[in-house]
This record gives sequence, C-alpha cells and structure tokens, in this order.
Amino acid sequence: MSAISAVSVAGVAVATAALVCVLSVFNGFRDVLSVRLDTLGCDVAVTPVHGKTIGDADSLLTAIRSLGGVERAMPVVSDNALAVYDAREMPVRVKGVYESLFRQMTAIDSLIIPEGRFAASSTLTESAEDEYGESEEIRSSVGTIAVGVASRLSIYDLDRRLLLFTPRKGVRVNPANPLASFITDSISVAGVYQANQSDYDDNIVLTDLPTARHLFELDDDSATAIEVKARKGVEASSLAADIRGIAGKDFVVKDSLQQQELHFRMIEIEKWVTFLLLFFILLIAGFNLISTLSMLVLEKRKALGTLRAIGMTSRSIGGIFAWESAIVTLIGGVAGMLLGVVLCLLQENFGLIRLNGDADSLVIKAYPVALQWTDLLLVCIPLAAVGIITAIISSGFARRRASL
Repeated sequence: MSAISAVSVAGVAVATAALVCVLSVFNGFRDVLSVRLDTLGCDVAVTPVHGKTIGDADSLLTAIRSLGGVERAMPVVSDNALAVYDAREMPVRVKGVYESLFRQMTAIDSLIIPEGRFAASSTLTESAEDEYGESEEIRSSVGTIAVGVASRLSIYDLDRRLLLFTPRKGVRVNPANPLASFITDSISVAGVYQANQSDYDDNIVLTDLPTARHLFELDDDSATAIEVKARKGVEASSLAADIRGIAGKDFVVKDSLQQQELHFRMIEIEKWVTFLLLFFILLIAGFNLISTLSMLVLEKRKALGTLRAIGMTSRSIGGIFAWESAIVTLIGGVAGMLLGVVLCLLQENFGLIRLNGDADSLVIKAYPVALQWTDLLLVCIPLAAVGIITAIISSGFARRRASL
C-alpha cells in the first residue's frame, strides 16, 4: 500500500472511530439521565385526560395493583402552591405521598442531605391567630423540601415552619380579609434532599398525602396521579401497556421514558445532529480516497495501456479500482471501529477524559460512555455509502482513462 493510500485509510479510520465514540458518549449521557430521573421518578404514571383530579382513585388503584407486573402503586396529590418562610416567598410544587410507599418506590433516603431525613409524621392541629386578629385553624405536618426551595427561602434550620397557601376553589379574594380566600397549611421542615436534577431540585415540597388533600380541597379517595413501580425484570413500557388496557381512554398512562420525553428527545436530537456532522467528515475522507485513486490512475497510465493490450476491457479495469476503493474503505472502517471500541472501553473503565469544572460539585467526573453493539451496525451504513460512492467515481474515472 502506498503512502497516499495509507493516509486515505487513516482518514476513514479516524472518522469512523469518532462516530463510534460520539454515539457511545451520548448513550452514556442518556443512561446517566435515566438513573438520575429514576431516583425520584416512577416506572409508570397514570393521570386523567381531562382535568387534574382522579375522582375515584381507590378503585383504579385496586385494579392496577391486581396486575402481575406491579410491585408497588400509590396515589399522589401534586399541585402548585405559594410557600412563605420568614417574609420570603416563592411558588412551589407540593407533592403529597404516603411516606412508607414513597421510600420503597424511590431512592429518597439516599438523597437526603445529612442534616435531615424524610419523615412524614401524623398531622398535628393547632390554633393560630392571623394578622387580622381572626382565629384560624392551621394544620402542621412534617415534610421534606428540595435544595432549591431551601436555598431560595434561606431555610438553614430544620424543624422550622414553612407556610403553604393555595386559593380556595370558587371563592373570590376578599380585600378586607384576603387570607379567608386561601387555604393555609404549615409544614415543619424535617429534611432537605438533593437529586442533582433540576426537575426535582428546583421547587418540590414533599409532604404527607392528607396534608396535600386538605391543601387542595380533595376528597379522601381523590388523587391527581397514580404512580406505579414495576416488579424486577418487568419492562416499564410493557407494564404501561397493561395498565392502559384496564384504565381506559379517560387516563393518560406514561412509562418512565415518556414522562421525561423532552429530556431524552433533546439528547437524541443532539446525538443525530452530531452523527450527521461526522458523516459529512467521513464523506470528506471519501473524497480524499477518490483523489488518491485518481492520482493512482494517472500514475499507472502505461500499465493501463498494457492491460488493454492483453485484452482487458475498460469495464474490467474500472472494476480493479472499484475493488481497491472498497478494500481501502473496508480496512479503514474496521480499523476505525476497533479503535473506537478500545477508546470507549478505556474511557468507561478508567475515565481518561474528564469534565471541566470543580470536581467536588460535579455529579460525574468523566465523560460517561455506554458502548452499544447496535451503534457499530449503524456506523456501517455511512461506511457502506462512502465505499459505494468512491467505488463508482473511481471506477468511472479509470474506465475513461483506459479507453483513451
């Protein structure tokens, strides 16, 4: 193999290795996102098609629990509220759950900042006097807040009361007594969690289900969603399909990927855009191969004449260069795949290329890699396209020169 041909092989190999590595890195980020979302997410979520509330949640919950693929299922009440703490306020998302089930279905215990713990205790009731001098019953329960809520409201001491306000349904605000138009609950902050995921860390307040139902004026058998955990070995997508069969058309059933569709879609879009850019780089390497073979045809003009003299047709001569183009592409592609696999395995096991930033604040220290063999098959598609294109062009050029 000539030096020019070796350069062509190297170009194809480098572009192919880059394709393998990039696809594997995006797979790694997808896996990291899946793990992070699974810490507080559920395998399957059931929500109503119309409105916010599932009226008879207990009946649907019983039907869901009867499915063989369900390990745990619980009702959830979640909606927006206003949180007030020491004259500071912010909108939050209150999520009411059963503590024991929530701890079994999620990894909340591993996310709690060491100073606190999640402990939704029984509801306490006490009498308090509002700023207008009117006595009002304020419920107080224990809950856990996201690190974003703790930061924005400057909550540094646990067991301090966090007030929650929601407007009463169908009641206009009375300027003379605005608090009468709101339902008030107080939550004693027992812990702060950090999931390192913006969806969960920004504005979530976890509390017990009775408190959330009182706050949003829901009946004891009502819920805004039903969250389900699949048994080990059961795919969330297949379990979601089974639940759709019993839930009917009045409910939206989403598996874990569908619940975070936007996040995964962005990763997929970035992955394929990068794939297309590298494909164009591979095409440039293919044009380099075409120029190399064209120079070889010009260099071997006398040899081409000899081949014509012994009876070879222009078509046969073109086939020689077509095969050479295919072989160079094949050697470069195989070498690039092997190089890409080796680099991915080294990165996966040793983390050679690390992320920039403060190592103590980073969730992951090195670029994540997840090598999938289906990606190697996918890389074969642009390689085959480049090989066919270069073979056709090189063969045509050789035939024309041989016929002169």
